[in-house]
Amino acid sequence: MTTPRTETAMARQATDLMAQYAAYHRDRRNIATHFVGIPLIVFAIGVLLARAQFHVGDWTVSAAWLVWGGATIWYLTRGNFVLGLSTALVNAVLMALAHPLADGSFGGWLAWGLGSFIVGWIIQFVGHYYEGRKPAFVDDLVGLLVGPMFVVGEALFAMGWGRDLLAEIERRAGPTHLRDLTHPA
Repeated sequence: MTTPRTETAMARQATDLMAQYAAYHRDRRNIATHFVGIPLIVFAIGVLLARAQFHVGDWTVSAAWLVWGGATIWYLTRGNFVLGLSTALVNAVLMALAHPLADGSFGGWLAWGLGSFIVGWIIQFVGHYYEGRKPAFVDDLVGLLVGPMFVVGEALFAMGWGRDLLAEIERRAGPTHLRDLTHPA
């Protein structure tokens, strides 16, 4: 008999989400690739969605900003305001950088959007080769939202913020390491 979950996957708190995601990301090389791959993917999504624009009165809003707004609400309601706000701000910078590329030619827009998306995912899969484990989103699609939060969290940890959160993540997921590629587990 299984115990019913009291929270849906989307409603879990940042500590639980980060610990689950971290379990798939303990190899330091994999974590390093995520610092490039995930921002490239978020940027690519921004480029691809920025071309779809809607007029609301005197305002023009792109699909990219609407998605960013929804994701921001989600990040800010995960129970860790600093982490949520930091993630939202990093994503906002990526969206702002993406928008000018949507205003160019169709070919340029598509090349930037798809090119960044494909390169970002290639980098992710190289990281998971080092990890020796599939990406987290394969088991839980919420991992696609957690990825940017994980990268921002790792950057904040490196700057000395969130020692208690880092300790809890490592308690649950274990410490980071370098997997021996000559003797894979």
